[in-house]
Amino acid sequence: MYRFLLTRQWVILTLLALVLMPTMVELGFWQLHRHQHRVAQNELISRNLKAEPLPVTDLTSPGHTVPRADYWRAVTATGTFDTEHEVVVRRRTSDDDRIGVHVLTPLDLKDGSTVLINRGWVPAAPNQTAYPDVPPAPRGEVTVTGRLKADETTGSSGIKDLAGLPDRQVMLINSEQQAHLLSREVLGGYIEQTAPEPSGGLPEQIASPDDSSIGAHMAYAVQWWLFVAAVPVGWIILVRREKRDREEAAAKGEPADTAEQPEPASA
Repeated sequence: MYRFLLTRQWVILTLLALVLMPTMVELGFWQLHRHQHRVAQNELISRNLKAEPLPVTDLTSPGHTVPRADYWRAVTATGTFDTEHEVVVRRRTSDDDRIGVHVLTPLDLKDGSTVLINRGWVPAAPNQTAYPDVPPAPRGEVTVTGRLKADETTGSSGIKDLAGLPDRQVMLINSEQQAHLLSREVLGGYIEQTAPEPSGGLPEQIASPDDSSIGAHMAYAVQWWLFVAAVPVGWIILVRREKRDREEAAAKGEPADTAEQPEPASA
């Protein structure tokens, strides 16, 4: 009564089940790895935000690539803002999803190097070519505290670096690009300013990264693995149902369906 398993329909169904099971196992592990990555990132964010601020020059230098271990690390920098070479970073959103720009101002340090300071978000200008209204940076020597971030690239951010932009407008926060424009050394990465707070509320400082949400990746992983267990169970149920139906048909003397019967072996 199990010869029906050799029919084309059941062979295809069985092969499909055999393909689906390892695929769903892999999808479960993919979601598990995403969960583990999120947990590790949250731990890194929490640890670096709570750490005692270090001078930015202790963690980066001209041409340096900020490693992931130093992302969001609390740092300080003392110097003078170079507002003449300030630029805005297009297509950035505020905490409540308003479209605008980030204000990127070089801070000249006492040792002669420069670090980029992301002072925060301001509304965009009425048209694409105009420079937005940006509140001036503090005059004189100032100590900035903030979160150390790595240079943005198209590959890491997904943002296309457009050419031919209006003067003093850029798409990415990138120390190498700014070093070329400034013709002087710029520390690798940049600082996302958290202090001092601007008077008047602008630029709006960027909120701290979320270090509590872990998403539903673990639930999705368990869900895929439950699907793996369900496939053979479902296959067995279908086989037993098919067997029962054939037995009932045979008991009633009804002819068996031969359309999908396996071909007899040749002598």
